[in-house]
Amino acid sequence: MSSSSASPADYRAALTSPGALIPALASALGRFPIAMVGLATLLYVQRATGSFAAAGLVSAGMLAGVSLGSVAQGRLMDRVGPTRPLLLATALFAMAEAALVLAVQSGASLVLVVLLAVLGGLVQPALPGASRALWVVLVPAGPRRDAAFSYEAISLEVFFILGPAAAAFLVAAPWPGTGVAVAVTAMALGSTAFALSRPVRTQEPGPRGPSVGLLGALARPGMRTVALASLGFGLVIGTVEVGVPAVTAEAGSPAMGGVLLSAWSVASVLAGVLYSLRPWPRPLHLRMPVLLGVFGVCVAAMALTGPLGSIPVLVVAMLLAGSTITPQVTAQSLGVEEVAPAGTATEAFGWVVTAATLGLSAGQSVAGIVVDARGPAGAFLAGGTAGLVVAVVLWLRRGSFHAPAPARREPALTRG
Repeated sequence: MSSSSASPADYRAALTSPGALIPALASALGRFPIAMVGLATLLYVQRATGSFAAAGLVSAGMLAGVSLGSVAQGRLMDRVGPTRPLLLATALFAMAEAALVLAVQSGASLVLVVLLAVLGGLVQPALPGASRALWVVLVPAGPRRDAAFSYEAISLEVFFILGPAAAAFLVAAPWPGTGVAVAVTAMALGSTAFALSRPVRTQEPGPRGPSVGLLGALARPGMRTVALASLGFGLVIGTVEVGVPAVTAEAGSPAMGGVLLSAWSVASVLAGVLYSLRPWPRPLHLRMPVLLGVFGVCVAAMALTGPLGSIPVLVVAMLLAGSTITPQVTAQSLGVEEVAPAGTATEAFGWVVTAATLGLSAGQSVAGIVVDARGPAGAFLAGGTAGLVVAVVLWLRRGSFHAPAPARREPALTRG
């Protein structure tokens, strides 16, 4: 079980490891639009059609595509290496997004636009999984690898702070599709540069374990536990993203909802850096249920905003909840490293992304219904309860991390 902590020196050592700089920079460019492309598309479609309902369907279609595509692309990368699948996905993604823009501009039917959005999501380059899997090759196991995974989680959280703001800013440009164009261009350039970097081109796929069949990475009970942790994490996040704007709208300041969501992302980044210095609890199989349980309690406490009528109560509870976000994402990455079957690292990270995306979608849907029926406090209670229930299941499944695993060999770089 991973129990090491990561110091600032470990972060520096990981990011300056031989061959790490170029793929790290390319990955940053390609991952930055992840939180931007969906919102930019939604705002663009809404401006073009005048309908939030149509825009929501397009956004949901893209989200569904990403959920399926990340796993399929990850499995392919594990079999043949990341370069060719990433280059193919990038080309298809650029064409699908160009077709979507042309469809919107020409006033095509909503069905066609939604189908193109699903296709765009399916072929959106699965760069987060490929990027995290590469650290297994570049950095030896221990504190430096823990720091590398923490960096991935922290940087992604930063992108979720900056991406939506960039999308909202660019939709005000003379052409409302500017945000989509910028996001697609950055993602395509970053993914291509990452795929063509030497460490990625020379990365050999690892041998697949004997227990891997149709289930792929989910063949291992421990991997199913990690995916469940990601699902619960997404459920709670989804309820907060609906509940907070509902609270601030009731208070007469709708814009404050976006400010608070950005603030909890900042809290997540800062807490993630501090937490990585000495994570608690140390054993990973205990860390995931405890962190999710604390997350659920803090989100449930946000319901006190209702009876107390106090925005400061919401802010305090929200910042406490936000401080557990990056530690959870980092723990899930470490969990994948420990329990995924041999030769399935990229696919396994894809399952984590898919589970979180499905949880996020379900959490938002349920929260929307609860807000209409019971108000924002009900949404926070529902999200917090869901987090606690999943945390209890994770605790009951903690033994799955100790299930016997076949001998595994990490993918390596070819010579030459």
